[in-house]
Amino acid sequence: MAGTSITKIAKPNSRQREILEVVLKHGWDYMRLLLSSNEAEEPELPPPTVLQRIFVDLGPVYVKLGQLLSTRPELLPPEYIEALSSLQADVPPVSWSQIEAQLKGELKRPLNTIFQDINQTPVAAGSLAQTHKAILLDGREVALKIQRPGIDETVERDIELLTNIAELVSGTDFGKYYDATGLAEEFGNALRDELDFTQEAHYTERLRRCLSKSSWFDVNQITVPEIIWDYTSQKLLTMEWLDGVPLLSAQLTGKGHNGDADAERDAITTLLFRSFLQQLFVEGFFHADPHPGNIFYLRDGRVAFLDVGMTGTLDPRTQGLLVETILAMISLDAQRCAQLSLQLAHPVRPVDFIQLENDYDRLLRRYYNLSVAQVNFSEAFYQLLQAARRNHLRWPSNMGLYAKALANLEGVARTFNPTVNLLDEIQPLTTDLMRRQLIGDNPLQQLLGATLEFKNLSLKSPRQVDFLLERVATETLKWNVQVSELTDLRQSLDESANRLSSSIVVAALILAGALVVSRDQTHRIPWLGNVLFWTACLLGLWLVFSIWRSGSKN
Repeated sequence: MAGTSITKIAKPNSRQREILEVVLKHGWDYMRLLLSSNEAEEPELPPPTVLQRIFVDLGPVYVKLGQLLSTRPELLPPEYIEALSSLQADVPPVSWSQIEAQLKGELKRPLNTIFQDINQTPVAAGSLAQTHKAILLDGREVALKIQRPGIDETVERDIELLTNIAELVSGTDFGKYYDATGLAEEFGNALRDELDFTQEAHYTERLRRCLSKSSWFDVNQITVPEIIWDYTSQKLLTMEWLDGVPLLSAQLTGKGHNGDADAERDAITTLLFRSFLQQLFVEGFFHADPHPGNIFYLRDGRVAFLDVGMTGTLDPRTQGLLVETILAMISLDAQRCAQLSLQLAHPVRPVDFIQLENDYDRLLRRYYNLSVAQVNFSEAFYQLLQAARRNHLRWPSNMGLYAKALANLEGVARTFNPTVNLLDEIQPLTTDLMRRQLIGDNPLQQLLGATLEFKNLSLKSPRQVDFLLERVATETLKWNVQVSELTDLRQSLDESANRLSSSIVVAALILAGALVVSRDQTHRIPWLGNVLFWTACLLGLWLVFSIWRSGSKN
């Protein structure tokens, strides 16, 4: 497989030449060597700002790759995560003639039979698509997210190159530790998913349903665009047009709060946190990229989540562990944080629990003298992930998405409302969160499930105990026990026993020689005593030497 990847990388093509030109311009010697000579050494990353510029220069696919890497704090140091999180593709919009041809190809109908009007100037241009405003024949205003023509071929070409590079790097210690081929496959699948706009449409509808009911906030104050499925396909996403501006650009008037802009700001902050906490810890499905451009303040005073292309999921077990982790961080409990990390992450090498706990203790000690309002919880969680990574724990990918979403949301909230206190936002929900973890939304269902498990246990236990006792009584029970370092202990005992036996033999030879000499008064066999004596001396010297050598090695 590695030989195949080397052959593919070695084949000259225009895209590879483009990449070489970019990495040469920015001085990334490792990638230049890898692409030109196919010699895979331990990876060396350029400085964060240089890596950011390289991804921008390489184009939309690598911008997306950088954005995906920014969701993996367990792979990269914090300075790289920060640099890649701000990546935005600097790409000019596609001409209207190309976009019009793409639209016609997806809709399979003349545009004037669907739209009253389409604004030919895009309202936004991204790395994979651009957005235009349009009006349907029935008068509804919609947003058309149209895939850039030919971007799917570029993505597949670059995914193939990334896969080949990953196979080459997989032979290094870095590649083995981080499973380079698995990461390349994961990133490739994520890029392909972003090219399928029907996937984003399903995510958007699911988030819309998740936020349509809640006891934590007024569901009428938050919204997600409605999908127009009749005009949505793999390369075209048609959705409700929401009239508003990015939240951080909004001029609040105190609408619905007696003209008090500060009261409205506090209410919006609480709405954001509660809606997001519901996504995380109730629904287990969340918007993974709530950056400032994806949270809008609408002209009617509502808040909207846009661009639901990147999402994350959390199973009930992980939700419970994350709630406990937040509480442990708030209480600065390093030991509990270490215990929870071992349940959330997967060790790639043996983990020293004491070392992990000490690292967490040093990390949390920074916050001992700070008020909760001064603590940046998303930054603390990032550092928690990094400390676990240094202790050979590999986090699942949804932890990176969770951390990124938390960081983006807290960043927006603190910029929008500098007086925000995350603990004040979480505390009113703590009781409800713990109740949900203990009994769930349907206590009767939880009780029935526990009852069935207890029934199965009670029926099986007597038979299993009876079987165990019978095996013990008939002496047919065998135990397979593996104790670490037991082999070394057994070897040490064997060596000690051998030395003791040798000492006994030497002592016996000396005694035998003495007896022969003392009793052989006639000197019939004068040489026998000498042989026994010198043999004992030689064996004794060998024994002393072997003991000394063994002691010096230890």
